[in-house]
Amino acid sequence: MANPRRFINQLQPGETLDQVFLVRDRDLRTASNGGLYIVCTLTDCTGKLNARMWQANETIYKAIPIDGFLQIRGRTENYKGNLQFIIEAVRPIPAEKVDLADFLPHAQRDVEEMWAELLELVRAVHNNPLRMLIKKFVEDRDFVAAFKRAPAAMELHQAYLGGLLEHTLGVTRGAKAILPLYPQLNADLLLAAAFLHDVGKAAELTSDLTFRYTDRGQLVGHITIGAIWIQQKADLIAAETGEPFPAKTLDLVQHMILSHHGYYEYGSPRLPMIPEAAALHYLDNLDAKVHMFDREITGDPDAAATFTGFHRALEVRIYKGAGTLEGDGPAANGK
Repeated sequence: MANPRRFINQLQPGETLDQVFLVRDRDLRTASNGGLYIVCTLTDCTGKLNARMWQANETIYKAIPIDGFLQIRGRTENYKGNLQFIIEAVRPIPAEKVDLADFLPHAQRDVEEMWAELLELVRAVHNNPLRMLIKKFVEDRDFVAAFKRAPAAMELHQAYLGGLLEHTLGVTRGAKAILPLYPQLNADLLLAAAFLHDVGKAAELTSDLTFRYTDRGQLVGHITIGAIWIQQKADLIAAETGEPFPAKTLDLVQHMILSHHGYYEYGSPRLPMIPEAAALHYLDNLDAKVHMFDREITGDPDAAATFTGFHRALEVRIYKGAGTLEGDGPAANGK
């Protein structure tokens, strides 16, 4: 009887394994002694793991598939506070011989439930041009299918099937929640832009065995793709109604999309120039950051440690003990 699979988020230093992983990338490098070694990234549905193979050669390197499956024998070890895998032997495995569910990370909540909730939230938009704009996206079957499947990002947050929908729902929920606190915000504009802010990611990232940028995603990017799609949908509405789509409304929605990363250095062609755009930027960042922290805490393989390993994007080691406080009763923190 085969040994049960050990998932990446279960692994501890000092384990010996002989099982299949999905390989995301690989690189052949030269060591200081002149020998060759391989660096690659192993993945499954729970996460990723950096791996090295010493005393390698070009034949072994070429046999390792990118975005393919590999039977790997080796051991885990601790390297500078992070887990890594030392490969001893490899063998390519055909995709039809593996259970894809073991390798495709996906949102925990049902996609159709999330989609229904998102549609219910945007039904609160009363402005007719904005309602028609949202409807054009909702009626686009190809777009909806890609939107429901796409990850929210390649690595940083909600990098799994259904992640884009989950993130969009989180941002739109946040938009609805803050409206009573800031009645000066245009509710229709904020809710519509929350729904639309990342639509371009449906074309920016692939969502097959691994997540990668499409050619269009690399060349154009999801922010610009989203702004273009909104223009195209507005043009369709104008053609169908025989009336121009309101120019000011279109400008404001596109501005929200073009500025939602908040800073030029983060990829925004425009900085937020209206309060709704500023609110969208912070809601977007809030949802992403909370998920990043939560993923690192819940996915840390060292359950006994009080801090995670160093997170490069967040630039910290995350403290894992803030979920409970001294004096908390059984009802604390909603538990």
